[in-house]
Amino acid sequence: MRLKCLVVDDKPLAIDILADYIQKIPFLELLATTTNPIEGLSIILEQNIDLVFLDIQMPELSGLQFIKIAGKQSKIILTTAYSEYALDGYEHDVIDYLLKPIAFDRFYRAAGKALQAFSTYDASKVEPELTPLTVQPENATYLFVKAEHRIQRVNLDEILYVEGLQNYICIQLSTERIMSLQTMKRIEEQLPRMDFIRVHKSFIVALKHITYIERSRIVIGETMISVGDSYREGFYKLIDK
Repeated sequence: MRLKCLVVDDKPLAIDILADYIQKIPFLELLATTTNPIEGLSIILEQNIDLVFLDIQMPELSGLQFIKIAGKQSKIILTTAYSEYALDGYEHDVIDYLLKPIAFDRFYRAAGKALQAFSTYDASKVEPELTPLTVQPENATYLFVKAEHRIQRVNLDEILYVEGLQNYICIQLSTERIMSLQTMKRIEEQLPRMDFIRVHKSFIVALKHITYIERSRIVIGETMISVGDSYREGFYKLIDK
């Protein structure tokens, strides 16, 4: 058995070290590396990744947020220079926790734990957790979305806007943000067309929450959203009715 690996770390030097270690271990195979955790989520979706070596502190998305979004599609080994995150990592059922600078012998033991986990675990028989769940009964005033490790009810009238971030979305409510691993196209299909409209490739807005519109920019509260060129005509036709 060879475990297909992904390295996600915002430091190129850290990636180089881990890539070198992976190449030295016969039962590991390096498929990809990235300094961008959002790109890492895309790689997990597109490729059959068994094991992710994941840094915790990254600017776009923390390692723990990454784990919550990705679910259990891949096994995780955390890497960080900060020992205080160890407990949080184990609460998310990671294989191991490597403290930087990482010695090769310690890395090898962590890889061995991953191999042992896969030898007693048939990943092909487990339902993948990356498939989003959105259910909207006819005339419903809410929908359900899969967020982290739960299925959450979202009231439609509380949605201010939806922002697309590659393969996942952020649903902005007045009180919180909900992240769900799905596409803008899928969530757009679930929202009532007379109440929500896509105004940009990355934004769907709730008409009732628009504060004002100025120079092809929509303001919702303190957030300003540009209306994309290809969406402008449809947007103004709708609001001029």
